[in-house]
Amino acid sequence: QVPLLESGGGLVQAGGSLRLSCAASGSMFSFNDMGWYRQVPGKQREPVATITSGGTTEYADSVKGRFTISRDNAKNTMYLQMNSLKAEDTGIYYCRLNLVFPRSLRGDYWGQGTQVTVSS
Repeated sequence: QVPLLESGGGLVQAGGSLRLSCAASGSMFSFNDMGWYRQVPGKQREPVATITSGGTTEYADSVKGRFTISRDNAKNTMYLQMNSLKAEDTGIYYCRLNLVFPRSLRGDYWGQGTQVTVSS
């Protein structure tokens, strides 16, 4: 198993910014695509932003132009810069990393979730 550590959530006023981080504990890992997902009570977890190993990014329409996903492969870390936050961005944010090496550990790994609350 590969533990993931999420950080950076919190309470912020509308219009503010937060930066989420997701780090994989250990070394000698290679990851394929990565992503951030959001879940609110009563709804399914939904993708917010994804990034491939080559750096291609995709965003949910609701966050385009405001959120930026990035990754640092040397640090096994992924980030989500969230600007111009809105109340509807509130939720629990989960990171997902798709590990491809070592082969014995291949698969999707999820973070524990971090709460983001935006007050209007």
